Amino acid sequence: MPSNAGTTRLVIVESPAKAKTISGYLGPGYVVEASFGHVRDLPRNAADVPAKYKGEAWARLGVDVDNGFQALYVVSADRRQQINKLVKLAKEVDEIFLATDEDREGEAIAWHLVETLKPKVPVKRMVFHEITKPAIQAAVANPREIDRDLVDAQEARRILDRLYGYEVSPVLWKKVMPKLSAGRVQSVATRIVVERERQRMAFRTAEYWDILATLAVANAGEGPRAFNATLIALGGDRIATGKDFEPTTGKVRPGAGVVHLDESGARGLAARLEGRPFTVTRVEEKPYRRRPYAPFITSTLQQEAARKLRLSSQQTMRTAQRLYENGYITYMRTDSVNLSETAISAARRQIVELYGERSVPPEPRRYTGKVKNAQEAHEAIRPAGDNFRTPGEVAKELSAEEFKLYELIWRRTIASQMTDAVGSSVSVRIRAVSTAQEEADFGATGKTITDPGFLRAYVESSDDENAEAEDAERRLPTLVKDQPLTADELAAQGHHTQPPSRYTEASLVKALEELGIGRPSTYASIMQTIQDRGYVTKRGQAMIPTFLAFAVIGLMERHYPRLIDYDFTATMENELDEIAGGDHAAVDFLTAFYFGSSNGAGDQDIARSGGLKKLVTENLNEIDARSVNSIPLFTDDDGREVVVRVGRYGPYLQRELPEGAQPAPAATGDGEEGGTQGDRAPIPEGLAPDELTPEKVHELFLGGSGERKLGDDPATGEPIVLKAGRFGPYVSSGERKSSLLRSQTPDTLTLEQALKLLSLPRLVGVAPDGVEVFANNGRYGPYVKQGEEFRSLESEEQMFTVSLDEALALLAAPKARGRRAAAPPLREMGVDPLTEKPLVIKDGRFGPYVTDGEFNASLRRAQTPEALTIEEASEMLAEKRAKGPAPKKKAAAKKAPAKKAPAKKATATKKTAAASKSTAAKKTTTAKATTAAAKKTPAKKAAPRKAATGTE
Repeated sequence: MPSNAGTTRLVIVESPAKAKTISGYLGPGYVVEASFGHVRDLPRNAADVPAKYKGEAWARLGVDVDNGFQALYVVSADRRQQINKLVKLAKEVDEIFLATDEDREGEAIAWHLVETLKPKVPVKRMVFHEITKPAIQAAVANPREIDRDLVDAQEARRILDRLYGYEVSPVLWKKVMPKLSAGRVQSVATRIVVERERQRMAFRTAEYWDILATLAVANAGEGPRAFNATLIALGGDRIATGKDFEPTTGKVRPGAGVVHLDESGARGLAARLEGRPFTVTRVEEKPYRRRPYAPFITSTLQQEAARKLRLSSQQTMRTAQRLYENGYITYMRTDSVNLSETAISAARRQIVELYGERSVPPEPRRYTGKVKNAQEAHEAIRPAGDNFRTPGEVAKELSAEEFKLYELIWRRTIASQMTDAVGSSVSVRIRAVSTAQEEADFGATGKTITDPGFLRAYVESSDDENAEAEDAERRLPTLVKDQPLTADELAAQGHHTQPPSRYTEASLVKALEELGIGRPSTYASIMQTIQDRGYVTKRGQAMIPTFLAFAVIGLMERHYPRLIDYDFTATMENELDEIAGGDHAAVDFLTAFYFGSSNGAGDQDIARSGGLKKLVTENLNEIDARSVNSIPLFTDDDGREVVVRVGRYGPYLQRELPEGAQPAPAATGDGEEGGTQGDRAPIPEGLAPDELTPEKVHELFLGGSGERKLGDDPATGEPIVLKAGRFGPYVSSGERKSSLLRSQTPDTLTLEQALKLLSLPRLVGVAPDGVEVFANNGRYGPYVKQGEEFRSLESEEQMFTVSLDEALALLAAPKARGRRAAAPPLREMGVDPLTEKPLVIKDGRFGPYVTDGEFNASLRRAQTPEALTIEEASEMLAEKRAKGPAPKKKAAAKKAPAKKAPAKKATATKKTAAASKSTAAKKTTTAKATTAAAKKTPAKKAAPRKAATGTE
């Protein structure tokens, strides 16, 4: 688009990629340059504060709270060169167009550019929601002024977050740990994750049983002959299901009025129903109809990209940013589900071309957003342009990740304008009377889709990986009331209640959105912030809070509950929206929040408490550091309280010692108060809070300062101690060590059993040829050995009972060729949702483990092969995968043939020489390895500095 004759215009956008795309749509009279994001921000540290303000009391905040909350903005060091370039260009042009993003952040950047560049030429604001030639030309032709209300709202948000972070974070430094941070939204997001983990920790599983009947129709029509039905009632009372149990006790809820079947009850009933007639008692058929999903907004895009593509929120937004800047999709930070008339027309035309006219409803579909204070003037995320490009048309232009995300957006947009999915659903009730005259009612449901409608283009995923897909059908035979059926099979099946699933980034974003906390531009940064701060770790897709998060949230809940209250945080978002709409004054809002002088603005509870400043300083001495850093777990069988303490060097377990016992002194350098409060044990890295079961805690104390002495060896007088090691529990006495057998547990191990373990390897006897025969336990189980010959024993007990004759007979038998056939898996679980590899549970040397064929993860103490869920298995393997494969051991160098010693006296000398030689060899090897590693390791590149943004 050519500019006016002789007129030169400078167009400033945020990124170089966007500048490159836009410059191709404008004529020769335009210069397009990038600001590289934010150009100014509040000072990050004392070094950023200009010299003339360093003496001011408010300089540490960067906000003059006593003078109308005037903000001190500084140009970041990594932006100065670009700013100088823009200043120079501004002097050479006749007009400036600020083309930053159309949200509050973009509006604020435009204002900061004006304040920094101080141009002498006219400045106009141009906005667009897609980077296409028509959209850019329209934006140039219809500029507007900078919206100061939007700027005020963004500035108020930034100042609010600075005040919150800079006033609350020092409390955490003093009472929990240095260098921690608090934030208006990050602290609330952390609280949500912590509360879910608390529910998992308090959860007690329950077992319940029902019966799955495979029923058959005598003369089936066109439908299937057999179908499954589940026992739902017995004697008119409903059979208990998972929802009928208290999550914290594992018991049936009071007043539930259900029949709780155990294994024997279910198997007995199934036996009593064998051969009995089954009759259909009720058939209900209803029409099925499902409307399409609304087009994507920022949060739903992040959720679906996480479910379908396994992308984090940050990955999704980075990829969407590239698609937007290169003209493939509309602006990706939006909370509006609206589509423009142009977009609706484009979608409907494409539906006709691809799916036929029957797939387009008579009238265009309009959607209403559920997000509070959604900016409805914006559009949803959709393919850019007046004619959508299909994924096939752009495949060669995009990376694999970009293509998958574009296809997701295209399919969702197209589906949103298609017809409903329609069909029918059937509910059937069936009754049988047992030999004991018990009336057993079974239920089955079916669904048939006669016209898939929008499901041809798009099916939404669910956070519940066991949920049935919406396009799945369950076909039943044609059934009528009083129809007789026969039971081909009656199988009792057991179930276990499951704790609430951990949050994923997708479900956490959804929770924040439903609470009205955060905005589209902040979700991805919040997900990253709570991980960067050490409050949350990820295992696969699951978000697990650290014990540090427990301590921080515990302090906030006890002493500043309003600051992490969900309604309070949502109300603040609403007030910021009111500022953006020109209905509220930013200064009044900030004054009420910080000083507590309410002018009808701000939160009244905070105002009545005297404001944030008074709240965090007045009662600081009342916060007991030891108390907030102690997370109670349970009281053990000996009446000792077990807690997790968050220390300077990480979390650890502590329990009160039995009455009269003398505590051991605290470890040197621990830095914790009260070092003689009780037993301590370290918590292994990566162990989730809900995995600290009483059994696991006992095991950790066993391997820490809580080693159990079993007694003394009557032969040597040395103590025999039970310990926990890297490969499991073992017994030790002097130089002797021996792992526990598979059939043994630390809790029940006796001194007699320990002595038998320490007798291994056991000398069975001496063969006629003078070679000794031993029995021992090895990697593949118990065995006997003579020289280099090995033979397996059938049981562990044989190691202690096998005679010399029996051992020689085994050794004389021919060795079985090839490896023994692998034992069948304990359970086939299905497909890993992360890798799509089949998962199975096998029995290993150290107990059951889950494997995908490449990585293995041992089941924990509280887990059983039957109860382990596919989600838990996927998380466990993801953790192993993140650590990478175990380093391979180097093959031991072959030893030279030993020379016969001329005399016994030389033995000690030779041992000393050999030891010296070995030490020297190790030093040489280490030096060579270090040198080689240094040569191979490339120097790390300096990480690019991010644009300064508001931290929530």
